[in-house]
Amino acid sequence: MVGTRVGVLAKFVAWVKQDTMTIFWLAGMAGTGKTSIAFSLCRTLRTDPAVCFGGAFFCSRSAGSIVRTDVRCILPTLAIQLADQSPGFAEALTEELEKDRNLGHKPVVDQIGPLLQKPLAALASSSSRSVVFLIDALDECSNERELAQFIKLLADFECELKVKFILTSRPELHIRDTPISNPIHNTILHLHTIGAGEVISDIRLYIRNTLKEAAPDATWYTDRDIGALVFLCGGLFIFASTVLLYVLDPDDDDERQDRLRRVTSAAAICTAATAAVDEIYGLVLTEASRPGKMDSVDLEKMKSILGCILTARAPLSVEALAALMEIKPGRLRASLRRLHSLVHLPADDKQLGLRTLHASFGDYIRDRAPTHLQITAPFGHDVLARGCLRRLARDDLCFNISRSRSSFESNPDIAPEWISVSLIYACLHWAHHIDAASNRSACDEDIERIFRPKFLFWLEVLSVLRKVGLASGLLRIAGSVVSDSHSLHAFAEVEIG
Repeated sequence: MVGTRVGVLAKFVAWVKQDTMTIFWLAGMAGTGKTSIAFSLCRTLRTDPAVCFGGAFFCSRSAGSIVRTDVRCILPTLAIQLADQSPGFAEALTEELEKDRNLGHKPVVDQIGPLLQKPLAALASSSSRSVVFLIDALDECSNERELAQFIKLLADFECELKVKFILTSRPELHIRDTPISNPIHNTILHLHTIGAGEVISDIRLYIRNTLKEAAPDATWYTDRDIGALVFLCGGLFIFASTVLLYVLDPDDDDERQDRLRRVTSAAAICTAATAAVDEIYGLVLTEASRPGKMDSVDLEKMKSILGCILTARAPLSVEALAALMEIKPGRLRASLRRLHSLVHLPADDKQLGLRTLHASFGDYIRDRAPTHLQITAPFGHDVLARGCLRRLARDDLCFNISRSRSSFESNPDIAPEWISVSLIYACLHWAHHIDAASNRSACDEDIERIFRPKFLFWLEVLSVLRKVGLASGLLRIAGSVVSDSHSLHAFAEVEIG
């Protein structure tokens, strides 16, 4: 839609004309608008006299054609598109094809020279414009090994003419493990890092204009309804388009209004409106959990981690969640390595922000995912309840955790750096996770064995965090679910100030 994604498109146009790097990689989970951006770029670059838009290839598993998933079809397609608009390139390409008419069926390593590099070199003396090629949805290609080889060939591409490649894909492991993810040599833009304000503004414009075009004089929707739809989308463009298709499907205004009300008022959006997004989630999860790539132990570990991410009550880092689950950060990353399209994994283990990219993923995996992949709502609380208590048992929850020289000394204004994120999380949220666990009494023994001896140390952490006022409430929550809770109720009744 004209007027949307203006900032993103401007980045690409500026890069094409000014940046010296060969590759611009646009990465994002399925449904965030990569293909729409790619289509708009083709339209923009094709009419820009300052550049030569060589051609584009849109990979697709759902197109019903095997050639759309065959990496060996990309270079021949780009070559013939450029030949259609450049007689000089066409002449040089013809010479190469006369030497070997089977180039279109050969491995990409044998294609790139005769189909692109040599014919492009023939243009170097007659053109100073950059030649730009666009390849969309690389993750849709079927041969992962040859795709990785193809990306490396593009990264190492050398030509007397200035040649640039715009590539888009989901951030899948087999793509990230290629030179494409090296920010020193390539320009990289992750769609989920774009400011929320820009994304929300574009989705609002898209929804408003689509409704206006479909029903110019309609009175069955209001600005408030548009705002509710924008909120439900959560930054996911495919969600916006799917919901609008669902709402606008009937011709009758009363039925459209009824569907709109169902969508905006329901706690969980109806299945018809989420079918496309569910299909995307199912595709990613099924691919990640295939028997050849993940055994039953790894699958359960992945589900445990996802359950924790979905139920965490505050932002966590890779390091913090790993500590709560008593696994190494590297193991946690390994378990999520094929889910970068669904989970935001911060680059630094200490950086907060481990999360799913869209809230609807939680609804899907709890209610609509295949049975072997489903995660019940209490599951993450079970893991985190035990994890928080085990975290409280460690030696760093100790007397004088603030390391004050005297009990008369005030607490520091900022929590000391040696009080880790995982310990802070455990101190603040252990009771809530126990309350939401599937078998709350299973924690009785741990509370008696771990929490009672650590009570004063725990209270000191809350004091240092300036959250000591939460203590009574947390103890009452825990006391209400623990079988033998007299001691916890007694603690809760203490005047804490």
